[in-house]
Amino acid sequence: MSSRRVTTVAGSLVAASFSAVLILSFPAGADDQGPGSSKGGKPVDEAPAGVKTTTTLPERISVDNSSKKTAITATVKNEGTKDSGQIRLLVVGFDGLAVKSVQGCDAIAEKDLPEGSNSGFSCPIDNLAAGASKSYAVDATFDLSKTGKICLPVQTADGKKTFWQQGPVPFGTTNPSPNAPATPLLLGTDNTPVGPGGEELPKAGVGRDVLPLGAAGAALLAAGAAGLWWSQRRPAQRES
Repeated sequence: MSSRRVTTVAGSLVAASFSAVLILSFPAGADDQGPGSSKGGKPVDEAPAGVKTTTTLPERISVDNSSKKTAITATVKNEGTKDSGQIRLLVVGFDGLAVKSVQGCDAIAEKDLPEGSNSGFSCPIDNLAAGASKSYAVDATFDLSKTGKICLPVQTADGKKTFWQQGPVPFGTTNPSPNAPATPLLLGTDNTPVGPGGEELPKAGVGRDVLPLGAAGAALLAAGAAGLWWSQRRPAQRES
């Protein structure tokens, strides 16, 4: 093989490698979140006959390493055979994941947030027809020096019953990339925190899925209600 041909081939390989790096490093947007997943979700209180509400979160999100911003799509579905009537979806952030806004939803007052959470929004739904779904654009930040979780309870409009709850479920990565433009995170993966220099840090925040509920919480755990904290934490307040 001539030296000229070797040089040409080598140059092509370098160009291909550079292009691959650009593709892998480019921050992912809302369209790159992959299919929705109900991982970490389960029914809580019994729903009306014919109503079956569930939620999904993207299997992956991308966090901008400079701004810490990320976009998440939260979807609520009625997989039953009858309309849901008035319900509400809550979007709640924990630890390093803070929910900044949810399109069409109202912020939950700090005093009404569940223990251990840092932010939350309430999304009223007049009715969700059988087989229908509704998606919400969630703007959030993720502090990659911490772990982070999100929770999606589906409740009656007055909050007295929780038909379904997904989470608190983590987003994270075991392969941090602090020097890249963005860090991809996977649903259901505990985050491996990193410092500014790329050094792994000890995990911070609430290191459990079940929030403290005292003696009542212990009884619930014994009954197999692990993680279903919202509806048992305190009497729900009626929406104005």
